Amino acid sequence: MFQGPAALTLDGKGRLAMPARHRELLAAMGSSQLTITKHPEGSLMIFPRSAWEGFRDRVAALPMEASGWKRVFLGNAMDVEIDAQSRFLVPPELRASAGLVRDVMLLGMGSHFELWDAQRHAEHEAKVMQSDMPDSLKSFSF
Repeated sequence: MFQGPAALTLDGKGRLAMPARHRELLAAMGSSQLTITKHPEGSLMIFPRSAWEGFRDRVAALPMEASGWKRVFLGNAMDVEIDAQSRFLVPPELRASAGLVRDVMLLGMGSHFELWDAQRHAEHEAKVMQSDMPDSLKSFSF
């Protein structure tokens, strides 16, 4: 399970260094390949290959009424490799769609990661914290 935030910087070529705590878990999973695709809230989702396959299969099985979302998730998915320096390239098309230029936040979300522009993430989180809690969380015990 991936968890926790990491404030990172994209290099001039659009590469990102995977934090050590996540590298260790990816290595234990035998995964040096990642799949990156768009997230509905304007960030990117990054999956280890094995987690991507399960997500991809669930999306592919959606009914025709979800064809637009299938296109967003599957049509924008790109495979990348983690290199010997523990970096991976965030493809330019996906960087542009998420507004990623330099300062980013990588969030461990359990089976996958979210990659946000740092400023956009701060704004999004502030908005969420100011909004009403959804019914599904109102009976949740903290």
